[in-house]
Amino acid sequence: MTSDELLSRPVVPISGPEDAEATYNALVAHTDPADCRPLVLHVIVDTEGSDSINAQYQHANDACEQFKSRAAADGMIVGTEIRYGKPVSETIIDVAEEYNGSSIVFCSRDDGAWFDLLLGGVRTALITKSKRPVVMLPVDEDY
Repeated sequence: MTSDELLSRPVVPISGPEDAEATYNALVAHTDPADCRPLVLHVIVDTEGSDSINAQYQHANDACEQFKSRAAADGMIVGTEIRYGKPVSETIIDVAEEYNGSSIVFCSRDDGAWFDLLLGGVRTALITKSKRPVVMLPVDEDY
């Protein structure tokens, strides 16, 4: 599979608006926006309390819209989805299967050892359990 094929229909999990922007910049640096049709995914885990759900949904929607607006300016057609799911890795894998994604694409994050420990489980599960290729793009801090 070529890099063009890997990035033709990726499922792109994002954690928030800043991650959406960094992920979009990294993705567009590695593909032609006209040839990439990503499905941007935000997974909401904690669903206790209606205020919490509403706030998390708004945060997820803001993140998806951040990615989508950047992509629209470059002519990239983007689908978005917000899912409630736990564990996060299984939800991402399920969505990739449903969407028939060419890969699961996300950005590396340099948020320290504690954050890496927390997200490391998601990364490891994606790599070991997904039937789809998993692509981790580097984040250029200059974007």
